Amino acid sequence: QVQLVESGGGLVQPGGSLRLSCVASGRILKINGMGWYRQVPGKQRELVAYLTSGGSTDLADSVKGRFTISTDNAKNTVYLQMNSLKPEDTAVYVCNADVTFTVLGSRRDYWGQGTQVTVSS
Repeated sequence: QVQLVESGGGLVQPGGSLRLSCVASGRILKINGMGWYRQVPGKQRELVAYLTSGGSTDLADSVKGRFTISTDNAKNTVYLQMNSLKPEDTAVYVCNADVTFTVLGSRRDYWGQGTQVTVSS
């Protein structure tokens, strides 16, 4: 079993910054990729940013130039630096990790509980 624990959400004014963190722990042989999605009530969950173990990055068009994703592989942690935040960034941000958990190569996606980010004056 793998657990993902997010932190760093909160209330921020438009134009402000926040940094989200997500730590993965448990039965992990390899993390193939980690990233962030966001969920707004009544809308589909959308990809915000994703970083593979090979170094490929995927960023939503709406956050390019404002958000940066990075990882600390030694700590099984992914970060999302969010700058120039806008009210439309308000959402629950959920961490995702693609984990290999057996020597035979079994792998699956894991999800965190989510952390609320509210951008409002």
